[in-house]
Amino acid sequence: MPSAPKHSAHTDPAPSRKRSAIVGDLRTESGELLTDVRMAYQTWGRLNKAGDNAVLVLHALTGDSHVVGKAGLGQPTAGWWPGLIGPGCPIDTDEWFVVAPNVLGGCRGSTGPGTPADDGKPFGSSFPHITIRDQVNAEALLADSLKISTFAAVFGGSMGGMRAIEWAVSYPGRVKNAAVIASCAVATADQIAWATPQIHAIRGDVGFNGGDYYPGPGPRNGLEVARQIAHTTYRAAGDLDERFGPAPQLGEEPLTGGRYAVQSYLQHHGRKLVRRFDANAYLTLTEAMNSHDIGRGRGGVEMALRRITGQLRVLSIDSDRLFTVADGAVLANSPACVEFTTINSPYGHDAFLIETEPVFALVSRTLYPTRISVSPPAREVVTHDIR
Repeated sequence: MPSAPKHSAHTDPAPSRKRSAIVGDLRTESGELLTDVRMAYQTWGRLNKAGDNAVLVLHALTGDSHVVGKAGLGQPTAGWWPGLIGPGCPIDTDEWFVVAPNVLGGCRGSTGPGTPADDGKPFGSSFPHITIRDQVNAEALLADSLKISTFAAVFGGSMGGMRAIEWAVSYPGRVKNAAVIASCAVATADQIAWATPQIHAIRGDVGFNGGDYYPGPGPRNGLEVARQIAHTTYRAAGDLDERFGPAPQLGEEPLTGGRYAVQSYLQHHGRKLVRRFDANAYLTLTEAMNSHDIGRGRGGVEMALRRITGQLRVLSIDSDRLFTVADGAVLANSPACVEFTTINSPYGHDAFLIETEPVFALVSRTLYPTRISVSPPAREVVTHDIR
């Protein structure tokens, strides 16, 4: 086992390789067959001869395979976990071969509603309902194509955390370690409730056309509203109030039709997403999250968690109102759980992307469990040390 690396958030990442591959056919949980599934992905580092140094990193709802690195041609945004991957980083590419797939059903190169169906036209409304389990099965096909039999670790936050726990339950023999960050074992009524007006905003937009809007712009207003609702859940109430309060947007007066500052903030994030994301993909992935349940067909969540044979680590955020600490505690009930950590942060759900010091410390503990213990960062509180 390599020693723990010394790292910096400012370390330049190792060069990534951006690729896609047809990984085979997939029968979905709904019974439909997707043929010649294509998975887009990026890799860093090299797979060793033993094939035992692979690490899987899984993105959230509107993320993609570009975990680290600058924005550029064909890549509209910079990496969403900067500082995680590269020489001397928490996932040290001198030691580990890192794979980050774009999720099945997404819009950044993997098979999804906007990609061609068998008739050569975009799937649109004909794209099947898929689940988190279907997405993990597609990622397993990708791992097969890369000759990866076992992952040393699987990391994921939010929707990526749903896939990480599904990986550990569906493929216990292929996952030595799983770290589930700001996520859950089964979608709650509250999470589905927040998703419901987002779905209706998109489908109710005149530009949606039943999902068959290609090559037109589609339901831009509906997607913008959906993102505004979602982004509200990603931040804690106290954070929004401290940053904006009831203040008007600069130069505007709400009493005469102007906006509040928080309205401008949410509209900004909605418009940003519209420029880079497909509305059908947003619906597909949101509905996949709604159907997330590791206990489905397995005798319930408790029985499913007993299937895990590797080590499980769980991280929650005390101010997360979307994936609560109580949701994390359900995962921590697994006999495989060796650590349940809570981050004390004002930022809500988005803290899993903002509070990189405690999150990356969890990554290091997962990959380097024999490292010399150090004092935890100030914002990190280990609430359960299972073993």
